[in-house]
Amino acid sequence: MAFEPVDTCALPGGRAIGTVGGMIAAGLAGPRRIKAGGARDHLLGAHAVSGFGDSFKTGGKVVKNVTGYDLCKLLAGSWGTLAVMTEVTLKVMPKPESERTLVLRALDDVTANRAMIAALGSPFDVSGAAHLPHSAFRTTGALAGLGAAGQAVTVLRLEGIAASAAHRAASLGKTLGSFGAVDILEDAASAAIWSSLRDVQPFAADGALGAWLVWRIVCPPASGGALGQQLARDTGGDVIYDWGGGLIWAALPPKADAHAALVRSRVEAAGGHATLIRASEPVRRQVDVFHPQSAGLAALSERVRRSFDPNDILNRGRLARGSAA
Repeated sequence: MAFEPVDTCALPGGRAIGTVGGMIAAGLAGPRRIKAGGARDHLLGAHAVSGFGDSFKTGGKVVKNVTGYDLCKLLAGSWGTLAVMTEVTLKVMPKPESERTLVLRALDDVTANRAMIAALGSPFDVSGAAHLPHSAFRTTGALAGLGAAGQAVTVLRLEGIAASAAHRAASLGKTLGSFGAVDILEDAASAAIWSSLRDVQPFAADGALGAWLVWRIVCPPASGGALGQQLARDTGGDVIYDWGGGLIWAALPPKADAHAALVRSRVEAAGGHATLIRASEPVRRQVDVFHPQSAGLAALSERVRRSFDPNDILNRGRLARGSAA
């Protein structure tokens, strides 16, 4: 899948039980989203059953097929609150022949943010841009050898045919020379790094931070470095930046309210939204998992939901608390 779906099993721990339906319903895309788009961009068509018990079809089996309402865009990321998908058609893309990852070290969060944005704005077709501020939690796996203890690491990925990937990597390295020395990793070593970043392995349940809370924050990329740095400083937590700073995974020390007031106030000020991905059951009873919507947006979302499921039988209470929760 070109949108590189996240395998979230490592975060809560346990066995892999993900499904294609869950992948589309959650809509969690990985590092390549900045180039390939998200899950909804790859959902061409679907058969589903609404809360009325009616079977319906939307989209088709080719890219240019939608007339009328494109309900695929609603179903993707709806967490099963609108309909039960029984069949989906997904767009697939050729797997890149080769890849290269550029590694910069010892950049602070804001400087790394600038480097990632510069790389994404370059003509070199970057397909991944991530930053790991600290290395204390990178003691094992593909990320362990990227930097010395306490050293931040910034990684940038380029993909394509071997000659093109190598040439673009060398050119991008020269472009980013003002940010420091650049190392280049190839193919298998590069792929292992992005697999770990995609699945947020540094914050896995069986790792050093397995007992900590995990938030998933989406914000404007230019605001990511300052926002993540602020959250880490104020909470004593750790963060990982993806999507050039547009996605922040934040692991925060345990707290009864999950630091929700602080996290969401800072995220809203930056123009983003935050989702609580991992927390104990008592915490999840007290804290909204999904970012609260404004009154107008919440009313619109509720009207859309009721047009599919007026009796509130599909995944009730999943996205917002209410009488049916």
